[in-house]
Amino acid sequence: MFQGYRVQHNITRGPAKGGIRYHPATDLDEVRALAMWRTWKCAVVQIPFGGAKGGVSVDPKLLSIEELKNLTRRYAAEIAVLIGPESDVPAPDVGTNPQVMAWVMDTYSMHRGYSVPAVVTGKPVAIGDSEGRSNATSAGLVHAIDLAAARTGLDLAGCRVAVQGVGNVGIGAVDLLAQRGARIVAASNSRGGARNAAGLDVARLRRFAEEGVPLADLPDSEPISNAELLEADVDLLVPSAVEGQITSANATRVRAKMIAEDANGPVTPDGEEILLGTAERSCYRTSWPTPAG
Repeated sequence: MFQGYRVQHNITRGPAKGGIRYHPATDLDEVRALAMWRTWKCAVVQIPFGGAKGGVSVDPKLLSIEELKNLTRRYAAEIAVLIGPESDVPAPDVGTNPQVMAWVMDTYSMHRGYSVPAVVTGKPVAIGDSEGRSNATSAGLVHAIDLAAARTGLDLAGCRVAVQGVGNVGIGAVDLLAQRGARIVAASNSRGGARNAAGLDVARLRRFAEEGVPLADLPDSEPISNAELLEADVDLLVPSAVEGQITSANATRVRAKMIAEDANGPVTPDGEEILLGTAERSCYRTSWPTPAG
């Protein structure tokens, strides 16, 4: 038995929009908060969607492919009365991927009696998703990094980068930053991480992440924990996992010159106060616009 959730926070501007996450720590409060956050995100960029979020309290890594499919189809059947192209459009989030979205779409379509590709985004391109969708979030993040780097004088060529969470979004950010000449010196996921001051092999890092091989087994690297990665001596830190990673307990030890927030709320309010109030570190967060000039 697994507990699942789907929360629609606001649909005033249009159909609700928000991801589905599979994570053991998922609960109603988390899903409600993320649904509210999605409302604001859609409003800020002026797209005609409202905010929603969904999730199941489960560790997908412990499930076989068949178990994952069965769980997804049952969850999709339970929320089928809520979702739809004109009411609520889910997408991938932590612990889910295009395959999970394909199962959601197929299950919903079975209930409708015909194919409804528009019920989810983030599904495979072969069944109707947009070209470039898989890297869209990563591209947006790196665009923000480009702008922040230009404003602060940070040269991305040779820049030392640490990425926490090389999942759906984080691995895309790794690729795009590497293309700009940045050096990925540390990377991690829920299984641990690896570091190499000279730079990790990005192609091999992607393969390990996609195949579920522990990153600590990367050749020419040494293991690093998620906590150690956040405190690494780097130019750019990219928290791309889950919320609440930088808090008052560890913010004073964060040495990155810039933090690019790729996850939802990786910095807590008390951690943020420490980061922004420590002048000698001059930490710059790309999610915070600064006055012109």
